[in-house]
Amino acid sequence: MPLFSNYPTRALWLNIHLYVALFGGFFFVLIGLTGSLSVYRAELDIFLNPNLVIENPQTHYQSLDKIIAAVKAVHPDRYGSWTLEMPQATDEMLTAWFEKPQETYFEFYAPLMVSVNPYTAEVVESRFWGQTLMTWLLDVHTQLKLDKFGWQAVGVLGGLMMVSILTGLYLWWPVGGFRQVFALRLNKGMMRLLMDLHRWLGLLSAGALLVLAFTGLQLSYPQILELVIGTQDMGHGNDGKPVLSSARPSTRPVSLEAAEFMARGPFPRAKLRRVTTPVGENGTYRINLRQSGEINQKHPFTMVWVDRWSGQIKSVRDPSLFSSGEKLMTWMWPLHTGEALGEAGRFAWFLVGLCPAYFYISGLLYWLHKRGIVRDRPVRWDWLKSGTLRLADKCYDNYLVSLPHLQILLKRALQLSRLWGERLVNWLEKRQ
Repeated sequence: MPLFSNYPTRALWLNIHLYVALFGGFFFVLIGLTGSLSVYRAELDIFLNPNLVIENPQTHYQSLDKIIAAVKAVHPDRYGSWTLEMPQATDEMLTAWFEKPQETYFEFYAPLMVSVNPYTAEVVESRFWGQTLMTWLLDVHTQLKLDKFGWQAVGVLGGLMMVSILTGLYLWWPVGGFRQVFALRLNKGMMRLLMDLHRWLGLLSAGALLVLAFTGLQLSYPQILELVIGTQDMGHGNDGKPVLSSARPSTRPVSLEAAEFMARGPFPRAKLRRVTTPVGENGTYRINLRQSGEINQKHPFTMVWVDRWSGQIKSVRDPSLFSSGEKLMTWMWPLHTGEALGEAGRFAWFLVGLCPAYFYISGLLYWLHKRGIVRDRPVRWDWLKSGTLRLADKCYDNYLVSLPHLQILLKRALQLSRLWGERLVNWLEKRQ
């Protein structure tokens, strides 16, 4: 008897696959599509806001103290900690983050984002998270705009997606030989073609979707993997327990530049990623650095806490000393975003995020067909050909009408292509 051919077992897994898709399929589609767009969130945000591109980059940044002074001058009534996130490209803005602004204090996550030209210390724009298109889409992706409940629900949906993928692979396994499951029947009706493509695309994308679903589950519930590997405070965005100053307060606190200089002592070759200012008299500077071996580009785990009064290093977190389990935790975020896989990996993740939409539509149509609600019909290739030609003609007519608007979009696209070109050159230089 062929493997996996037991009919009652297959019927059970088919029902599980079916009902998971019926109840969770729409959310899989929503999370997948918003995830695909979020892969290129930074690039699309610049495309939509070309004023955030620095047209004439200079050689040196202004000092951190001058930059934070400029930010506080624009926002004098915001008391608390600021985090300066350094740009990753020469024409990018520095971003100053204020976690709990008064305007969005009771929202789940809606910090103030202040874009600053690091060469001139000029504040260019101030925006709230969730009130720009790309951050709104990322909120839909991470918590369905349902705050903490949505964040946890997305983790559960990640687990359900894993169930859907694994049951789909089980059902894909051939009962009557591999020839049947690899068939692509072009002239057996629309429903048969839809399901043949469903199986093909499912097989090709299953591995990547499993990785995305597992890492998504882990990002929502980091304590699961932390419990397994015996660690804590390793989730994305978790900066560990607060480190407090033990020195006596004085009238001359340590400057940002001095704190950053002290933090580089244990890691002289590391790159500065973030600097967080102290909160209260017993607060400390938190300096976030990236060592050359770290897989995280935007959110590395190397951290140094510096006393704001004495300038002494109070604590250090060094990823090179992590256990194997802790190193696995550091992969969750960059693997989920595609950052760990380079530009080719990010594009692959973008494509994979589109797949659940096809699975949901094709599966739903086939289910409705089996219930007699949707009729099958032959695949009319001649109609598709003529329809494609008609569509091309209409697109050309619309192109002529919208040409003035396209010229504006083209200008923004050229700015974006220049940005990507510079990043590619920088990446190639690093590879050399």
